[in-house]
Amino acid sequence: MSDQQQNKAVLLLEDGTIFYGKSAGKIGTTTGEICFNTGMTGYQEIFTDPSYYGQLLIATNAHIGNYGTKHLDTESKSIKIAGLICKNFTNLYSRELADESIQDYFEKEQLVGICDVDTRAIVRHIRDKGAMNAVISSEVTDEAELKKILDAVPNMEGLELASKVSTESAYFLGDPNKEFKVAVLDLGVKKSILECMAERGCYLKVFPAKTTFEEMKLWNPDGYFLSNGPGDPASMPYAVETAKQILAANEPLFGICLGHQILALAIGIPTYKMHNGHRGINHPVINLNTGKCEITSQNHGFGVSPDAIMANTDKVEITHKNLNDDTIEGIRVKGKKAFSVQYHPEASPGPHDSRYLFDEFVSMMSQTVVAG
Repeated sequence: MSDQQQNKAVLLLEDGTIFYGKSAGKIGTTTGEICFNTGMTGYQEIFTDPSYYGQLLIATNAHIGNYGTKHLDTESKSIKIAGLICKNFTNLYSRELADESIQDYFEKEQLVGICDVDTRAIVRHIRDKGAMNAVISSEVTDEAELKKILDAVPNMEGLELASKVSTESAYFLGDPNKEFKVAVLDLGVKKSILECMAERGCYLKVFPAKTTFEEMKLWNPDGYFLSNGPGDPASMPYAVETAKQILAANEPLFGICLGHQILALAIGIPTYKMHNGHRGINHPVINLNTGKCEITSQNHGFGVSPDAIMANTDKVEITHKNLNDDTIEGIRVKGKKAFSVQYHPEASPGPHDSRYLFDEFVSMMSQTVVAG
């Protein structure tokens, strides 16, 4: 560990709960909504997932950094979490293929964190009280001053964040000679999701979050994809309108995570802020069509209203449910070529139980091309 990591650090929660530890990464101050991830591995993929933008992440696994970091393990161009909270921040690593230590990685990425805190106690508190804003500082220790900083942090509910992590200009990925062209609306897409589609014979054009359907349609794609991403889906009328127009054109449409919520909103199903959210690589989900259980990778703090879906069974079908709390994990729009899931079938990190969903999307496009 570097000498810098030995600085004292403070974690102050919105409800006044305070924890003391040591600094990890850059010396500084950072704020955001606090959340926890229950995964045992894959910390670098988690750090770089754009869906975490604006959030302070608690790692429930006791050891972070023990296998170092590697550039190829990133899901985007930079770290997207606002800060890290962990028990053991391990600068020495055992992975021979690693590029650098986690401390060096965090300093390069300018990430502020806190370690040597009781993460179990923090998670138990959050599970009881719910998600809330927090501040981490290794430069300010006065509680009153930290409270002033924290008071200025906006709530996640109502925040539009997708446009902050989306690509600034359209780009291509994959082999242009492949059979299918997929237009991707980038709301904070992960690299692994794009790779899963490219591996299945798709040539992708990734568009900025606020691209209109008409603009994407000019490329003449065979299907459309609504990506994962951060923030409150109800604050994204531009994406909801795009989804509505794709549905009106009856084009093949697949949504993941935030894309799932946007699809629901497009058919009049509201979303809501969850008490804790689901984040980890061990969430059980049942496929209601096959009766099989999938162990899934998840990262979301908003959900789709089950009551509204039950009141609209004429236009939407529930395809997947969470076995822990019965929340909606997948839907299919009746009479349309559109479906979505709340969890992450690319599972990076996580088990690959759900990658068949990409095959289903390709199959849907194939049937559409044949019918056309």
